[in-house]
Amino acid sequence: MRTYLVIIDENPEAEIAVRFAARRAAKTGGGVRILALVPPAEFVQWGGVQATMEDEARLRAEALVTGAAGTLMQESGVRPTFTVQSGDPIAVIRKIIEEDNSIAALVLGAASSGHPGPLVSHFAGAEAGKLRCPIMIIPGSLSREAIDELS
Repeated sequence: MRTYLVIIDENPEAEIAVRFAARRAAKTGGGVRILALVPPAEFVQWGGVQATMEDEARLRAEALVTGAAGTLMQESGVRPTFTVQSGDPIAVIRKIIEEDNSIAALVLGAASSGHPGPLVSHFAGAEAGKLRCPIMIIPGSLSREAIDELS
């Protein structure tokens, strides 16, 4: 099955990317895999404080994924799979794409103004030709109606 890998975070463009991927998956008989990334925690002198910070970041990521999955199922009927992973975002994404042969595209949301975001800059820049799947960059300025028309 063709799977669209979508990266989700707390930015509004992530919601747009999830909507686009869900609609494409519904129309092509594919699936959606949502990835929430937990950035590596900065070193804190007291281990207990660092562990608490890491737990809170993971809980926020899990809440994002759960909310996105519910919305996705309700609006498109597609039941996503989801992953919450810690570590360097670029390395995590690259590893998932290399290990999961069902991934047909990496779907990223670009900020509606200013810098498009670190993942878009990285994967659409010098790394664009190195992935084994296409990259879909969804502009953050698109309305829900525009996404529905495009997908």
